[in-house]
Amino acid sequence: MSARNAFPLPGHLPMSIQKEARKITTHTLQEMKRAGERISMLTAYDFSTARIIDDAGIDVILVGDSASNVMAGHETTLPITLDQMIYHASSVVRAVQRALVVVDLPFGSYQGNSKEALNSAIRIMKESGAHSVKLEGGANVRESVERIISAGVPVMGHLGLTPQSIYKFGTYVVRAREKEEAQRLMEDARLLETIGCFAIVLEKIPASLARKVASTLKIPVIGIGAGGETDGQVLVLHDMMGINKDFSPRFLRRYLNLYDDMKNAAQQYIRDVQSGDFPNQEEQY
Repeated sequence: MSARNAFPLPGHLPMSIQKEARKITTHTLQEMKRAGERISMLTAYDFSTARIIDDAGIDVILVGDSASNVMAGHETTLPITLDQMIYHASSVVRAVQRALVVVDLPFGSYQGNSKEALNSAIRIMKESGAHSVKLEGGANVRESVERIISAGVPVMGHLGLTPQSIYKFGTYVVRAREKEEAQRLMEDARLLETIGCFAIVLEKIPASLARKVASTLKIPVIGIGAGGETDGQVLVLHDMMGINKDFSPRFLRRYLNLYDDMKNAAQQYIRDVQSGDFPNQEEQY
């Protein structure tokens, strides 16, 4: 068996292992909130990393439009297309045994046209095999959210800092500090719950406001830069693993420094090739 095929493919694991893994669903997340269990969520965009974090026991994998930044090198999330999101989502789904897979609807695929929003969501679900979609906004995307949910597609909301609206706001500063914006966010959160969203992400808002939203809603509230009293947390994998060194907000905790580790490994490989040390006698056929 080659090294590339040394591990069983998803869906081909022994039944004893498959039965041990508790499959996370939207209902599971609701139960976790009621039980006071914190929800862990990370991004992934490819088979290999999705497999690692799923095996680690992550609850939710977000195939985020942040792929536009960390995978493609764009300045914002706006350039990534629906076809590209489906490609990334398909790669992730093939790796996952346990986690709930949520896929971002990219900019331009749902705003202002609920029929297009539904078509975009259906394409993601049918072509990638994902479990749900996420989109940004509140009352301004109500019709799109309702239409998607009415078709049986689970929707996760996203309020606070909404990166797809960066050119509208012109900055990535903390949102909803002022009373009026905070009140509007609370109203949007209640609305998203009422029309059927199974969870909401709150990004970069005051911790006190996030706590109020989480304690008010019955659905799970996942925070990123929103304090520690939400029902769960989400980070971009490339940020928390230290692959991306150019992004250092206050809310980010780096668990590894893979940028330097991978750079050092590559430099050692270069030295070994140049010196003739690689491959050695044991690394030949």
